[in-house]
Amino acid sequence: MTYRIGIDVGGTFTDIVCIGPDGRTTLAKAASTPADQSEGTVEGLRVLAEMLGLPLPELLARTERIVHGTTVATNALLERKGARVAMLTTAGHRDVVEMREGLKPGRYDLRLPPPPPLVPRRLRLPVHERMRVDGRVETPLDDASLAPAIEALRAAQVEAVAVCFLHSWRDPSHERRAGEAVAAALPGVYVTLSAEVLPQIKEFERFSTAAVNAYVGPVVSRYLTRLRTRLGEAGYGGPVFVILSHGGVAPVEEAARLAAGTALSGPAGGVAAGVALAARGLGQDLVTFDVGGTSTDIALVTQGDAALGRGRTIGGERVALESLDIVTLGAGGGSIAHLGAGGTLQVGPRSAGAVPGPVCYGQGGTEPTLTDANLLLGYLDPANFLGGRRQLDMAAAERAFAALSARIGVDAMRAAAGAHRLANVRMADGIRVATVRRGVDPRDYALLGFGGAAGLHATAVARELGMRRVAVPLFAAGLSAWGMLHTDLRYEVARSEADAAGIPPDEALRAAYAALEAEGRARVAAWFGGTVEVRRAADMRYGEQVFEIAVPLDALDWEAPGLAERVREAFHRRHEALFTYALRGEEVVLVNARLAVVGRLPAAMAAEMAGTAVPPPRSGGGASCWRMARPWTRRSSTSPPWRRASASTAPPSSRATRRRCCCCRATRRGWTRGDGSTSRSRTRRRRHARRHGRRDPPRCRT
Repeated sequence: MTYRIGIDVGGTFTDIVCIGPDGRTTLAKAASTPADQSEGTVEGLRVLAEMLGLPLPELLARTERIVHGTTVATNALLERKGARVAMLTTAGHRDVVEMREGLKPGRYDLRLPPPPPLVPRRLRLPVHERMRVDGRVETPLDDASLAPAIEALRAAQVEAVAVCFLHSWRDPSHERRAGEAVAAALPGVYVTLSAEVLPQIKEFERFSTAAVNAYVGPVVSRYLTRLRTRLGEAGYGGPVFVILSHGGVAPVEEAARLAAGTALSGPAGGVAAGVALAARGLGQDLVTFDVGGTSTDIALVTQGDAALGRGRTIGGERVALESLDIVTLGAGGGSIAHLGAGGTLQVGPRSAGAVPGPVCYGQGGTEPTLTDANLLLGYLDPANFLGGRRQLDMAAAERAFAALSARIGVDAMRAAAGAHRLANVRMADGIRVATVRRGVDPRDYALLGFGGAAGLHATAVARELGMRRVAVPLFAAGLSAWGMLHTDLRYEVARSEADAAGIPPDEALRAAYAALEAEGRARVAAWFGGTVEVRRAADMRYGEQVFEIAVPLDALDWEAPGLAERVREAFHRRHEALFTYALRGEEVVLVNARLAVVGRLPAAMAAEMAGTAVPPPRSGGGASCWRMARPWTRRSSTSPPWRRASASTAPPSSRATRRRCCCCRATRRGWTRGDGSTSRSRTRRRRHARRHGRRDPPRCRT
């Protein structure tokens, strides 16, 4: 009789989802506490225990595992509230992190100030050493230069140190010696080695990622320590996992070590939910649309899998770790409506957050937000917010918008409608970035809306984009936390193969990936004793290109002869899929070998899984041109959230209607799909197309 609990800390609310021994899913919410997120987490657990009718210690004692998503690292980067960090680096290369890659965001803006580096120049201290690209030692590590650098760190009272030496990805021995010396001389200081965070070529990406890890590491470590302590005091003694940016989970110790990997911890849960729902029959192609209190997070699930990307910029800093390809907008329920520099209405990116929150919360907020606009427009019930636990102040929201509208020259209702419309347009533009810019037509995907505010905007955004299918679960507010309970342990490991001319020969390839697998399995074995899977990939490019693409290699036969040629052909196919062409006469270079070791956590309960698949077609011959499914509105609390959704989406690969069909006269209540083969008249087929939204209507038989 055990429980599993997922915890998603958002900008406004902390969502806690519990799956019970019988598969019953329960959602509890509590206000987030930005000063210390663990306080809101424990309060949410108390609310959950009350809902389940159990004392909190008993609930936690019967809990099998807790999976947590946090925004601590993200907030530290965005608000510049990380640790006081320093860097030890190879003499002559202290400015790598400030020079970046020679690019700037606005290349034609001659007055654009350079972004301030996380590590100021006076704390980037040179050390005499030099490792060559082939792993040979050019200059041994000079202890005489290392000792005064450490004393300078002591005098500066730094909290964290990033050790970033040239070509340490090839041989990290110098970094390890320097890191050990720092740890011995400065106990309690957080030490990061770039060769352990990102053992790959491209010095700026490695240096920047190590600096980010050192900057947020002490903040994340202190938070996770407080969380473990609070949970222990409340009665929990089981494992706590943290979801990382790549969508897998890891123990808190690994999350503290690789703190930069938690930068997308919160949004990753929503994408994990999309993948889980795709596997349960919602549809293979989804746009996840997570609208919370401070932001909107958008990602793609294609053929049931979420796309991973290498490297992204967060708070102006480059983090080159593997992460889900998520587009984030500063538009959420707490986004503030205001006048821009030109006197026009704007929404976001500033947010009222959890404190003071929207004006209608009555917590001291004075600036109108998107939540206030939705309340004025009648999209929110002021007497039933949070299930009636909080009353919304309609008059206060109206006063806030009246003050804003007076500056625009319209009434409060028009100002609220304008804010709502602007937010919808911004969200639609974010989906275009996630789809159209990647060569994907959003009209071929279903929109999966979740988060506290998604239901207020999903249909308008879908209409803006011409999307025909929208799913907004009744459980939408807690879907990210639910998704965290449907992912697995994951450890990513990679090594650069820059010395290889093109692609290494078969035996060298097998040896490289065998070494990665041994390292990954050893790491996961320390966390987990269950079933383990291995997934191989590579970063590859044509010889004259300056960027790489990720190429999955799981489908290859790794034992048969001709492995290198199969890897080369896999790259050609992947390049053609992404860019519509392949240059099979050009040299192909394998830059980074990648491997993920996945530990399969226990699957969902059988009761929860019951009835989640799309029903099979009705048998009985071809006389009927429709295959009928059971209604998609099901309120059984033992089924996963999407099965309890309002009837706003069709089964996968279908166009749906609940009306009597104009062609085949289907009368059963439920979702339908046409598969006829003949038609009585063109007019009737066109009428069917207008009603059902099909570009190519089926030839129905009446």
